[in-house]
Parts: sequence; structure tokens; C-alpha cells
Amino acid sequence: MAALGAWLVFEDEAGFSMTPPTTRTWSRREHTPVVRVRGRSRAASRRRAGLLQARRTPRLIYRPCPDARPDGRKNFSWKDYRDLIQTAHDQLGGPIVLVWDNLITHLTAGMCRCIADRDWLTAFQLPPYAPDLNLVEGIWSVLRRTVVASRAFADPDDLITAVRRGLCQLQYRPDVLTGTGLQREPP
Repeated sequence: MAALGAWLVFEDEAGFSMTPPTTRTWSRREHTPVVRVRGRSRAASRRRAGLLQARRTPRLIYRPCPDARPDGRKNFSWKDYRDLIQTAHDQLGGPIVLVWDNLITHLTAGMCRCIADRDWLTAFQLPPYAPDLNLVEGIWSVLRRTVVASRAFADPDDLITAVRRGLCQLQYRPDVLTGTGLQREPP
């Protein structure tokens, strides 16, 4: 990679729901707390895809999944990934070595043609869930434990704003982006 002058870029996607996981709560004894939220997780989930370049100072490039699609699709298509990778190439200004998982959308014929047609792009496949190998999975984990944890969102726009704000804050934390700030001290 160094000989090529290429950028090492990790990609992963995640969904965020209106009904967040509860991390901590409290109540009086024998009174179970109940948090009511509007909407269901399936109907109000928002997907995001993120790219993290790990050369020099790490950068996070992310994009939300469009809500209104003519075909009713709720996830990213291979064309969305193509556009995200092209945006990363335009911002980074050099060849890219892309590391991503085996999501079925990454393996479609259109995506394979897209990768083959770009001489500046080399892609490597990881197992479907490899948090030790894919740095972006750690970023989604941090967002779930901090920004969306134990929070009831008023509407989908509130959820999108919170996730976007969390991603913006993480862009200024290179220790978290590279995974070095996520390690815990031994007891």
C-alpha cells in the first residue's frame, strides 16, 4: 500500500432504531421502569454506511441511506456504495484499498464490475462480522453505547440528528476512530 501511495479504507454499515437498547436505568425497588416510544424499530430504523481511512490522520466519511426510494428499498444498493466510494476517492485524491465485509450487496455483479472498472480501487473481503479487523464496526459500537443508548427519540429526524452529531464528534477523536481509545485497562 505504501508503495502504491494508496489509502487504506474500511467500510461497514449499521442500522439505528427508534427503540434504542437500554444500557442503564434505575427505579425504586419493585417498580420496573417503562419507557414508551413512538414507532417500531423496523418502521423507523435508519441505516448508515461509513468509510474510515486509516492512513495518516484518520478520517470518517459517512452517508445516510435515502428514505424515499421509488423501488421501496430500505437498505443501500450497490449504486449507493459506488457513489460513497467515488466520494471517498474524490476527497482522498488517490488510489484506495477497500476493506469490507461479505454483505450480499458488496458481491453483486454491478459492484464487481464497478470495482473492476476502476484501476484506482482494490477491494478485500472480510468475514461478515469482524470487529477486530474492521475499524468501522467499533465506531458503530461506540455510537450505540453513547449517543443512542437509553434515549427515546421523538421522531426519525431526532434520531438522524443524534447519530449525525455523534459521528461529527467522533471525527475529532482519532484515538476512537483507530480503535486505540476503545481498549480497556486490565484490572
